[in-house]
Amino acid sequence: MLIIPIKDGENIDRALKRYKRKFDKTGTVRQLRARQAFIKPSVVRRAQIQKAGYIQNLRDQLEN
Repeated sequence: MLIIPIKDGENIDRALKRYKRKFDKTGTVRQLRARQAFIKPSVVRRAQIQKAGYIQNLRDQLEN
């Protein structure tokens, strides 16, 4: 649970903005989406390797 202390005289919009920023940093939404379905560790690892290869390919293209 996120707790955002509101200071005296603080605008509610500013407090809401701090809440949203803190919510994004914690990664709650990403975690919920990841838990909706089980993904085998081998599939996760394969996706990581593919992503790394893609990024490496982009960096190689920038160098040339």
